Amino acid sequence: MKYARQVQEALDRLDQTLRGLRNLIKKGQQKEALQYMEEGPLKEKFEELQNIINVAQTGNLGARGTSQTGMFE
Repeated sequence: MKYARQVQEALDRLDQTLRGLRNLIKKGQQKEALQYMEEGPLKEKFEELQNIINVAQTGNLGARGTSQTGMFE
């Protein structure tokens, strides 16, 4: 159940972020929209959802129940 809740919450945040992208495009702010997708909130929310899915698939959890992140960048 926890996994389903985490995924749904991440999907909800992604949906809100997509609305923000839609608003930028609707206002004709293509340059800002590209940055929003490539470096900003949309990229972050997508990566968040992707990480939840990857951890669930691998079951790669550390001692505290958090994913093993490897090297910090």
